[in-house]
Amino acid sequence: MERVTVIGGGVVGLATAYALVREGWQVDLVEARDTLASATSFANGGQLSYRYVAPLADAGVPWQALGWLLRGDSPLRLRLRLDTAQWRWLAAFVMACRTRVNRRNAAQLLDLALQSQAVLARWREEDGLDGFAWRRNGKLVAFRTQRAFEHGRQHLLDPDTQRVLNAADLRGLDPALGEAPFVGGVFTADEEVADCHRFCLRLAERLQASGQCRLLLGRPVTRLIARDDRVAALELGGEQLEVQRLVLSAGHRSAGLALPGLQLPVYPLKGYSLTAPVGATHRAPEVSITDYERKIVYARLDDQLRVAAMVDIVGYDEAVDAGRLASMRRLARETLPRAADYGQAVEWAGMRPATPTGVPIIEATRYRNLWLNLGHGALGFTLASGSGERLARLLR
Repeated sequence: MERVTVIGGGVVGLATAYALVREGWQVDLVEARDTLASATSFANGGQLSYRYVAPLADAGVPWQALGWLLRGDSPLRLRLRLDTAQWRWLAAFVMACRTRVNRRNAAQLLDLALQSQAVLARWREEDGLDGFAWRRNGKLVAFRTQRAFEHGRQHLLDPDTQRVLNAADLRGLDPALGEAPFVGGVFTADEEVADCHRFCLRLAERLQASGQCRLLLGRPVTRLIARDDRVAALELGGEQLEVQRLVLSAGHRSAGLALPGLQLPVYPLKGYSLTAPVGATHRAPEVSITDYERKIVYARLDDQLRVAAMVDIVGYDEAVDAGRLASMRRLARETLPRAADYGQAVEWAGMRPATPTGVPIIEATRYRNLWLNLGHGALGFTLASGSGERLARLLR
């Protein structure tokens, strides 16, 4: 059997490698950094939110975004660049902001998300994959205003499995919500949380133990070398690595490796998180929470609380913005003041590789031995297991 080379050591690349090894392939995993899952997959939101996968692109979002841009604590920030890739991405995003298009894309995402949930369950049960703070604790979408609450209760994703809760019900669901400024919420019991970075490390351990996977770390790919309709080799600085089959899963850096005739509409959306310790005196929520109006998520991961928010369309600047994190810390303290020690929180920013439609690219290409698995945006962890399985099936 031919070897498969996977470019990218984040959660999608690792899940792809794991799915391939499970099907009997020999795999080379090439990662630019010296450590795995140390960029976008390091400290994301922690929610495995399988039923809440609607794309960002929807009717009314461009107008709503104009209002957000006037706020200092806006969930969305846009900094226009002299960058044709950014302008093309924004134009395609605006074109996708139509109700009919959003519904079609949301249906695709939901199908992939539910497959991903099933795949992860199978890996956990059949392979004994554990040790990454996984819990099925349910997800609460919480509303601050009666108007938003009424809209939420009238547009349930799955009325058979979702519960509509008023303010008193919320306190009964989780005592930590007693001080929270929410008037109501929608609770979905079978949603999950887990630590993405620890999940990646567990996958890497299994890959190494399999005897079927080589991890090539600290090897940035500078170019794909194509001959006719095949990729012959990867350029790794001053050396070349021959490839037989190749999967490109390098996040937002994938676009820089595109070959002639291969357009990759992927652009980085920067997100932020705080990871705050939970001590004996704290009251962290056991359920995961999405603050609907503020667009902030909260997920307890063992003895830590992960708080994540923000979408910055600012180009390829990976720097941690102290002002954005200070705003998020303030909002978290106002919302769940006793949930964790926010003063000791570890700060993080990561670049989420997004397509304009929100739907990832999982497909073969015009090059006979090149496949793509990229563009998962903020849903990389949620969709990774299913995406890996889909990619592995394409190679059969």
